[in-house]
Amino acid sequence: MSDIELKNTPLLECHQRAGAKMVPFAGWNMPVQYRDGILAEHRQTREQAGLFDICHMGEFRITGPEAATALDAIFARPVFDQRVGVCRYNFLLNEAGKVLDDLIVYRLAEDDFYIVVNAGTRTTDAEMIQSQLSADLVFEDVSDLTAKLDLQGPLAAEVLKKTGLKIATLPAYFTWTEAVINDIPVLLSRTGYTGELGFELYFDLDRAAEMWNYLLTFDEVRPAGLGARDTLRLEMGYALYGHELTTDYTPLDAGYGAMLKLKELPERRFTGRAALEAVPPAYRLVAITLTGRRAARAGAKIMDSAGKKIGVVTSGVFAPSLGTAVAMGYVAAGEALEVGAKVQLSAGNVVLEGRISELPFYRTGTVRKKL
Repeated sequence: MSDIELKNTPLLECHQRAGAKMVPFAGWNMPVQYRDGILAEHRQTREQAGLFDICHMGEFRITGPEAATALDAIFARPVFDQRVGVCRYNFLLNEAGKVLDDLIVYRLAEDDFYIVVNAGTRTTDAEMIQSQLSADLVFEDVSDLTAKLDLQGPLAAEVLKKTGLKIATLPAYFTWTEAVINDIPVLLSRTGYTGELGFELYFDLDRAAEMWNYLLTFDEVRPAGLGARDTLRLEMGYALYGHELTTDYTPLDAGYGAMLKLKELPERRFTGRAALEAVPPAYRLVAITLTGRRAARAGAKIMDSAGKKIGVVTSGVFAPSLGTAVAMGYVAAGEALEVGAKVQLSAGNVVLEGRISELPFYRTGTVRKKL
């Protein structure tokens, strides 16, 4: 895809002034890093606060009578019991039980839902969801009207306090509230993708640059790009659509089976459930800690200690917080790999040594910190 075809967020000029290196991502022209580089942005987010432009994501609004019942029949994780004020990580599956997208469902009111989807799947998600809604429900794609910024890091709450918000009024983990920041009405949720205390801000697209520049006036905040977002999320073992989650795999393969409550809710039906119940998981997502700093990239072979190929890497980076490289990837479900088992990963002509690990790799994040 050429630069001419790429979409730009409203913050392009802000990124360029900050010395960002721009790269194509899911059809968008996005900052991968700024002047100080990925390692500095990673440390900034782990120690203070990083600000991420996520305006490329998609947002849908679904309203009407029995909206919860309708969405419960579409998404893999239950919606019917989701309380107003709660955000819930969820999955959109095809009839084969494979992942079309991972997303977050916000319940704004009894019959009012807000769905946040990945940029690259926005169009297909909209088509899939709309095809399963009754005529008395209203579907709106509000992506082109919505700005989204992520303020992430252990000092994120202190920054919001400086904007005039009270700590006691900030949302708890995976809940949302309405707020006003710099005279801009905001839907504020305590969610994110870094493993640190963090908040996601949704507001009028026309105010994006104003909010971005305002938050960067605080000494604790620096801009961070896609590069740091990837190292931060992978240290936590968070799946990325297009890597760990694709139409090749089910949520069960990826280790999210407990979220779906298949045994607890045997009568609940949703798109893809029949396929999940008909065939046991074919793959298992594993975490690997390497012995050195060199990373194995997506597509690299996972081999057992004898050199036999047993799987494929889906993501791999040098983990700055750990001082070593880490990876995730799929192996056949029947492979007997316990935590600590030795594996080898291919990196071109080089073979990298590693061991099966538990997730998350990084265990001292502030993501669930009580305020």
